[in-house]
Amino acid sequence: MNISSAKPLPLASIDSDFPHLDFQPLYKRATQLQDNHTPSNDELLNQLILDSLSMISEAEPDWTYVAARLYLSSLYEKAAEHRRSTAGESYGPLYGLITDLTDAGVYSPVLLESYTKEEIDIIGTYIDPEKDRLFTYIAVKMLADRYLSRDKKKRLFELPQERFMIISMTLNRSEPKERRLSLIKESYWALSNLYMTAATPTLSNAGKNWGQLSSCFIDTVDDSLQGIYDSNTDIANLSKNGGGIGVYLGKIRSRGSDIKGFKGASSGVLPWMKQLNNTAVSVDQLGQRKGAVSVYLDIWHKDIFSFLDSKLNNGDERYRTHDLFTGVCLPDLFMETVEARGDWHLFDPHEVRSVMGFSLEDFYDEKPGAGSFRVKYEECVANPRLSKQKVPAIDIMKRIMISQLETGTPFMFYRDEVNRKNPNRHLGMIYCTNLCTEIVQNQSATITKDQREEDGRIIIEKIPGDFVVCNLSSINLARAAADHVLERLIPIQVRMLDNVIDLNTIPVLQGVATNRKYRAIGLGTFGWHHLLALKKLRWENEEAVRLADELYEKIAFLTIKASMNLAMEKGSYPGFKGSDWHSGEYFTSRGYSSLDSVHDWDSLMQAVRKNGIRNGYLMAVAPNASTSIIAGSSPSIDPIFRKFYSEEKKDYKIPVTAPDLNEHTTWYYKSAYVIDQHWSILQNSKRQKHIDQAISFNLYVQNNIKAKELLDLHLSAWKNGLKTTYYVRSTSSDFEDCDSCSS
Repeated sequence: MNISSAKPLPLASIDSDFPHLDFQPLYKRATQLQDNHTPSNDELLNQLILDSLSMISEAEPDWTYVAARLYLSSLYEKAAEHRRSTAGESYGPLYGLITDLTDAGVYSPVLLESYTKEEIDIIGTYIDPEKDRLFTYIAVKMLADRYLSRDKKKRLFELPQERFMIISMTLNRSEPKERRLSLIKESYWALSNLYMTAATPTLSNAGKNWGQLSSCFIDTVDDSLQGIYDSNTDIANLSKNGGGIGVYLGKIRSRGSDIKGFKGASSGVLPWMKQLNNTAVSVDQLGQRKGAVSVYLDIWHKDIFSFLDSKLNNGDERYRTHDLFTGVCLPDLFMETVEARGDWHLFDPHEVRSVMGFSLEDFYDEKPGAGSFRVKYEECVANPRLSKQKVPAIDIMKRIMISQLETGTPFMFYRDEVNRKNPNRHLGMIYCTNLCTEIVQNQSATITKDQREEDGRIIIEKIPGDFVVCNLSSINLARAAADHVLERLIPIQVRMLDNVIDLNTIPVLQGVATNRKYRAIGLGTFGWHHLLALKKLRWENEEAVRLADELYEKIAFLTIKASMNLAMEKGSYPGFKGSDWHSGEYFTSRGYSSLDSVHDWDSLMQAVRKNGIRNGYLMAVAPNASTSIIAGSSPSIDPIFRKFYSEEKKDYKIPVTAPDLNEHTTWYYKSAYVIDQHWSILQNSKRQKHIDQAISFNLYVQNNIKAKELLDLHLSAWKNGLKTTYYVRSTSSDFEDCDSCSS
């Protein structure tokens, strides 16, 4: 058998693409296997893949592409075996794939109902198998294991470029027919070139008979038995469909509060957290992973200490919720009090409502150092009829930091800055963020107004609250910015995200209503460290800070312009009138001016005020852990962990190097754990100005960091205008990434 010419083992063609690599060990291995016995093509491929992986090193990272090409040969062969019609060595007719998987109950019939065979045949000609050459081994392996469509017997049918095309067809199927094919072609161009990625739910579920397309949700729990249990049901329904959920618990009364006048009857928030913990574990996401739920509480809530201890590995297990992620909601006044080493007061939100006639969580400081929250807080402190607990603010902060070093959480949510910069504050309040800390949108609790029986039917009437939905995708900066395609990319990306809103099937009706009320999207980025390495810029450098400012200003300008153009075509979001977009304050509050920028902000502001904007929320930087791997880049705005490491699976390890690692870039890949985090904060301060929502921003610290140093990082993040921080990642701890928000 001639190994170099065998169909499933295209070593000769791969060899010619990588002349700097020595392929002799692979040829030798293939010959040895054949001499010993007659191996199947699968056996040969698997062994050659393993051999290729074993040769990956910092000096020769390109072996990952050899392994990827061999693995793709295996995928092509398996797909051809299972499909009724194929053509060529790799991809068969697209129409045949769609009919096969529709008949198998995997694809939704909507695809065949929306497109004619003639249209699908044309669309099939857009597929470019050569784009598969862009994948590293771990990228195509993850894509195949998690996202490519299989039938219910787990047999592979779909190939990588077909997944991208099905996403493009799905998200553009309701566009006008005269433009639809060209829009599909543009969407496929963006995805297949790895200029952008869709978020995990879209990447996984687009075109299929199950699941939904949105990434994360935020629920606000009412302080009532009905509200608490209804929220738990909603969270379970979202979790089974692949959503990550943030839950605001700040309205729930504290332990020892009264219930219907009975003193000391309430058990506080911990029992409801236990219930949510059980839901997260028992209602998994399509059998792939357990549910992902984060819970947020205000720093002035009387249950804050037990809340902060809930993830610790010691103490009373009755008060532990190890499978939830925690976050704290922090007003400026608390951070000021920590810095001044002053006293802080804790309250029961139910008692505040009863005695004071208002809810403390409904206020924020409209200006730094002044505003309605601190006025209302001081009123509560001064009222003798209100029970309160006085503690040194630094003691609470110490408990936060102890938990962060042991578990990575709680996440930090700087509520005043978030609400000051909320472009839709005319319609509501933002109480917390989502699981991955990048979404900040208006929230309110859903209230059950009436339940009655009519003609043998039970009617439940609810007043729907703002139940936040985030629809994500992200720009691959290392490809899109480097190739100067942002002007072409961002308009199609915004259109795709906007279409998710109308096409989605969210199992919680108040989520559907909120999604259409604000038409919120979250256009984000990844590959920041990768881009810096390509540009030969060190992380701890003023030039990197300047680039963050300039690049994200450009992304913001193009994103706002794209949404404005969509509004001219399809109409503004319903809440536009009275918003900061409408008044122009969004632009003036950020200091945007054509005089100080290469972008014509003045004209854009006037155009938005006149024409409207399609999406009430636009930008958010998600973690991108999984999808950045698929795109062969670095995650989000994070630095890399190591230049060379192994991604561990059940029965093997996959060697991975930093993206585009070579003798030129290696000097610019410094590990996250040795980077001065103050430089990361400075970069994010510049970046945050241009992002209307927030950023999944991790702090990386050594496990022996001093409390004073960690406190200094938190104070610096707050003072520099960051809206949130995500994990505190210590060198001694392991963490779960948010796959739902990977975009």
